[in-house]
Amino acid sequence: MEEMEISSWLTLDAIRKAANTIETVGNLQGGHSMSVFCIIEDDFLELCYSDSTANTLRRYEDRDEFTDALEERKEDVGDAPYEEDQDLQNDFDDDDEESEEELEVEEADDDF
Repeated sequence: MEEMEISSWLTLDAIRKAANTIETVGNLQGGHSMSVFCIIEDDFLELCYSDSTANTLRRYEDRDEFTDALEERKEDVGDAPYEEDQDLQNDFDDDDEESEEELEVEEADDDF
């Protein structure tokens, strides 16, 4: 990985417009940084916008290194799914189904 400090968001924006954006992690409204993962030809790039530290441009050697960095950034920000979260979501889905069934039974009882 190569890293270069970029002084202006405008420079990062110009690079972003020329690139094929793969994914954006984080945001500057709810946090202090945002990473934009993008590709220009054979270059795998991460554009790091920050309101508290230096902005950076990172160039990864290959797709595997690029993908690993993307997953790492998601974990740092909290965007990566965790198994516990999936179990919790399944519990909510089950509760929704039970509530719908109870509602249908109550509506049927009201008809008599």
